[in-house]
Amino acid sequence: MTWLRYKFLVLFVFVLCIPQNYAQEILPKGFSKKEKGLVSQFQFSSRRSANAAPSGSVRTSAEWEEVEYLVVSWKSNFENILRQIVQVGVNECKVIIVTQNQASVSSYLTSNGVDLTNVTFLNENSDSIWIRDYAGNTIYSNDVGQRALVDWIYNRPRPNDNVIPTAHATHLSVPIYVTDTGTNDLVNTGGNFMSDGMGNAFASKLILEENEPGNPYGVSAKTESQIDNIMQNYMGISNYIKMETLPYDNIHHIDMHMKLLDEETLLVSKYPTGVADGPQIEANIQYVLNNFQSPFGTPYKVNWIDAPPSTSGNYPDSGGYYRTFSNSLILNKSILLPTYRPSVDAAAIAKYQELMPGYNVVGIDVDNSGENLISLSGAIHCITHTIGVADPLWMVHQPIEHVNTGTVITIDAMLKHISGISTAKVFWREEGTTTFNEVAMSLVSGDDWSADLPVSASITNIEYYIQAEATSGKTLTRPLVAPQGFWTTESHVLSNQEWADKHISAPYPNPTQGNVSFNLNRIGEDVQVSIYNTLGQKLFNRSLNSGNGIIELELKNEWQGVLYVVFEGAFGDVTKKIIKY
Repeated sequence: MTWLRYKFLVLFVFVLCIPQNYAQEILPKGFSKKEKGLVSQFQFSSRRSANAAPSGSVRTSAEWEEVEYLVVSWKSNFENILRQIVQVGVNECKVIIVTQNQASVSSYLTSNGVDLTNVTFLNENSDSIWIRDYAGNTIYSNDVGQRALVDWIYNRPRPNDNVIPTAHATHLSVPIYVTDTGTNDLVNTGGNFMSDGMGNAFASKLILEENEPGNPYGVSAKTESQIDNIMQNYMGISNYIKMETLPYDNIHHIDMHMKLLDEETLLVSKYPTGVADGPQIEANIQYVLNNFQSPFGTPYKVNWIDAPPSTSGNYPDSGGYYRTFSNSLILNKSILLPTYRPSVDAAAIAKYQELMPGYNVVGIDVDNSGENLISLSGAIHCITHTIGVADPLWMVHQPIEHVNTGTVITIDAMLKHISGISTAKVFWREEGTTTFNEVAMSLVSGDDWSADLPVSASITNIEYYIQAEATSGKTLTRPLVAPQGFWTTESHVLSNQEWADKHISAPYPNPTQGNVSFNLNRIGEDVQVSIYNTLGQKLFNRSLNSGNGIIELELKNEWQGVLYVVFEGAFGDVTKKIIKY
């Protein structure tokens, strides 16, 4: 059966099952009342295209990576919100608007001062505005190679939404891989997925529930390891972190309460003590901190941002909407976040400006009587999606926050482009000055580059950014907004022991049933590692010729309870506590 005939058949069957005014209904992010009765009748596995996983290794792009396209689905009920999104978007990238009313949408945007030069209209119908959940996700072969899209089975009976990823792929002439046949028939949703670009991704346990035995979508039952395997094969996700669902969030999409700002920084919604989903969110974040490390082998950095109540002070556990500031979109050099009212918005905008200096932070009201998007359980991240650039220049660097006064500052980065990297530089200046100095980076090995900053002992804090040029001529900086935005490293007078304590990571996972790991970041000297129990008995001892890097310690079954790992070297001694059960 041809794709066109199949699409017509699906639409025809769906129309027979529902009232004719369905297309005009404002659909929530979750199920509407009508849709709940349609789930058992709807064919979710549509067999829309070639469905084999990509051959070879792939990498899913991160939330903050460079994008070529912003994609939205136009709905007249929210045209003012969408206009503001498009107005920012056209200055950052190309914009694809899904609509069958191009003339009307074009007229509205033009009359409101939006330049349509970078806008393309895709003549397709859609059921809902929630394009984050059903649009495809960008992957690259071999980290920075061919661009493609991955599309999961959409967990809503919305046939028009369901074909949008294929329409995007056809429009851009890029491959698309769909998880919708055989044992790869995976149900997933974009709002419950967040990638760091390095093989790590976050989700709630909704992903397990929607693919478990007896699921309502008619897909094959899968274990967690089988789900992980699909995500590895299709998206290169090797570490899929899943947190408990929240009691007052009926959607269970993590983008409503958490945002990845970079490879090691989480922005998380915070409620007053004991209120609404606050306790479970805090437990989830503690679970992450106890059991996982950032890709750099260091603890995740957690920044909390207050979730606002209603004007009468109500939170989700007392009838308030699920308001959030973390449901934001990083769009190249701009950040779009939902706003509610000036009394709560100002602090949230300031928080973003503090954490993401140099970015254009734009608030968009989603909580007004004319266009109350938040009442439908979604915000800005939910109604936007992106498609990464065709030729990514991938830059990974762990910012240096603290240095010991008078020591050499070494800047390391992983830089990769399909054509290779020709040159790389670090631009730096003393805090308070206006002119950046530059230092060439040297290729260490593979894709790793390094540079030592020639700073004097009298210099205190340093501001810096990295620039790389590919052999093709493409140039990019990180942070992407540099030189308007940059990293700042603070200089301290630290004892050797204080320095070592800052550079030996917390144990992970912790608590643990078996092995435990540490990252001895930049500890490049001989280290003795010992393990003691609470009685002071030494259970283990090991010598490391060089302590710089990640080490894994095997904990015997008989070692139970609180254990102490002691690192000893020229710096003195540093102790870390673990719990073995």
